[in-house]
Amino acid sequence: MSEPFETAPDPVPTQPVGDPWAAPVPPAAPVGDAPTQPVSYAPTADRRPAWAATEDDAEQAPRPTPEHWFDPASTEAAASGWTRPAPAALPAGGGNRGGTRFLGVVVVVSLVSATLASAGTYGLLRASGSIDQPAATPAAVRGQTVTASQPAVDEQSAITVAAANVSPAIVTITESGASGSPNDPFGQVPTTGIGSGVIFDSNGWIVTNKHVVAGSTQLEVALQDGRQFSGTIYGIDTLTDLAIVKVEATGLPTAPIGNSSTAKVGQLAIAIGSPLGTYTNSVTAGIISAFGRTIQVQDGTQINNLIQTDAAINPGNSGGALLDANGDVVGINTAVAQTAEGIGFAIPINIAKPIMEQALAGQKLARPWIGIRYQALTLQIADQEKLPVSTGAWLAPASAGSTTSPAVVPDSPAAKAGLKEGDIITAVDGIPITAVTPLDDILTQYTPGTTVALDVLRDGKTITLTVTLGTRPANL
Repeated sequence: MSEPFETAPDPVPTQPVGDPWAAPVPPAAPVGDAPTQPVSYAPTADRRPAWAATEDDAEQAPRPTPEHWFDPASTEAAASGWTRPAPAALPAGGGNRGGTRFLGVVVVVSLVSATLASAGTYGLLRASGSIDQPAATPAAVRGQTVTASQPAVDEQSAITVAAANVSPAIVTITESGASGSPNDPFGQVPTTGIGSGVIFDSNGWIVTNKHVVAGSTQLEVALQDGRQFSGTIYGIDTLTDLAIVKVEATGLPTAPIGNSSTAKVGQLAIAIGSPLGTYTNSVTAGIISAFGRTIQVQDGTQINNLIQTDAAINPGNSGGALLDANGDVVGINTAVAQTAEGIGFAIPINIAKPIMEQALAGQKLARPWIGIRYQALTLQIADQEKLPVSTGAWLAPASAGSTTSPAVVPDSPAAKAGLKEGDIITAVDGIPITAVTPLDDILTQYTPGTTVALDVLRDGKTITLTVTLGTRPANL
């Protein structure tokens, strides 16, 4: 048996619990792309030599390198209007003339060497293409430019807005019932439990958890604005831990219903409910941690295809809303892990939508049914059982599990369609069965009586079987 989890209907602290289950940005938008134009670099022009500039020129703007570096200095000086002062007259014997000539030769040689070295370096850089490469974008600019902009999400504002908009549509449900055996000489013990619910239609339609209301004899529904109504159970879902409650009222506030299939791991998650039955309309926030989770609660019931979140979900939050950053309902909170913190679960709203629509249409709540017992394949199971595929619904033989129940229920739609033990259903009407789109999730899109085509892998070959969906029995 897998680790027990506690669902969150939640008893009033002073009374016995009626719930049969013991109690889970994007980065700032870029400021815009500014395309960088290619730039060709050339050697930086030197400042005009001090010997070829006026005193003001030498201290101010740089001047370009002379076109002919080897022209006598007097040529460049004449062009600038500057006249080199005449050297002092030498002695008649010319005793120092040889030293002056030698010094001039040294200066010229030095200039020639520097020029050749600069020219060589420039030639190497030009040949390698380094000079003509576009200029590197500074790190500060790189951090502000991306190819595709994403809308900025201010989490604090998103939570504040979501709480303000949706809280009026989150109700507190108090259920009264009786526990104990009717043959007990002391009689049945009255109990009271508390949970939450979400108004999805202004004419008094509320979706909540099955374990919040099942077995109750009286329901009281309280709104955030203080209004209270008597509620009745319209229907119980046979597939998941969901139920529909009806109150006689009109013009009620409603919560916007989102699309759980577009939710992403890591995005903002906001939970609203009534923890402990005392702290009504409490708001907590976290992220969506994972999808497709399966848990087993203390009464042995297994719940599949859940959203995992670290937004705080406590006893009393059961039946409340899990919202995305837009304030849309993407899940109905249902359970928390007993032995851990920050692990809560919600039923995806897309799984709840079919029974919500049935209720609005005045129809009895019903789920489609094939009549099979299967394992959702993973790579680990496929390797262990030496199966040819790692995704799909495997009609595992009893020897592969801990159960003795048949993989195909006798006289079920699956049996009539020809499904056999060991078959692997890989798709429904062309929709592949994967970890993200499991079989139950796909089937919730159909109503009982619909005929669908199943792609089945049998003995290494793919065959197509046609099955007419039945109605899921209430005792499953």
